[in-house]
Order: sequence, then C-alpha cells, then structure tokens
Amino acid sequence: MSKSFIEQVHYIRIPVKDLERSAQWYKDVLGLQLVNITEEHAIIKVNEGPFLLILVPTEDETFVHFTIDHEPEFSIGFTSPELSEIHQHLMDHQVKVEDIKEDNGHAFFHFYDPNGNKLQVHW
Repeated sequence: MSKSFIEQVHYIRIPVKDLERSAQWYKDVLGLQLVNITEEHAIIKVNEGPFLLILVPTEDETFVHFTIDHEPEFSIGFTSPELSEIHQHLMDHQVKVEDIKEDNGHAFFHFYDPNGNKLQVHW
C-alpha cells in the first residue's frame, strides 16, 4: 500500500483506578487540560495539538505499559525542553521518578502516575 489512510494518532486510553483523582493529577501535576469527565472516562488534552489521553476507570490490575523480561517498559513518551525542571517538579509532588539518563545526546527519565502506569519524558 503506497498511501496510508491513517492521518495521525488522536488518543491513547490509560487505565486508572480512581478516575476523579487521576484526572486531577494529570491536570495539576502534569499541567494538562481536563476537557471533560464523566463516569466512563476523563478526556485530557495535551497542549494545543489534537492528541488526547483518555483515562478509563477499571478495577482490573492492568497498566498502559507492557513488560519485557518481567520489567515494565513505557508506551507513552512525552517531550519537554525543560527536562530537569519537570523532573524536579515531579519529585516535589512525591511522584515516583527515576533518574535522568543520557544516551547519545538524548536525555530522558521515567515516572509513574498514581495508578502505576510507567511513562517517559525525553528531550
């Protein structure tokens, strides 16, 4: 197929235990915009683009990340030119944060939302 019918990724669904608490965390700690919240989901907008995070409540023990050799691997990576500042901001808010690492001029770190979902920020 020479032409893709897919234009872009519009949203990613993230499983959460407490929808209200999680929506507030993504808004207050990550600074993202809470667009709408119902019993079924919370819609979180990432800056001005079309990309959304959809928080979906579940009682199941499940995460947005996956594992390799039984170790969690992130599936959502955010970008920020202020990597050190966001790292410190997350630590100030008692977020589980790993150290900043560098790999061939690429810096990144991993952190966990209140539901244990492993996420990444890089620059």
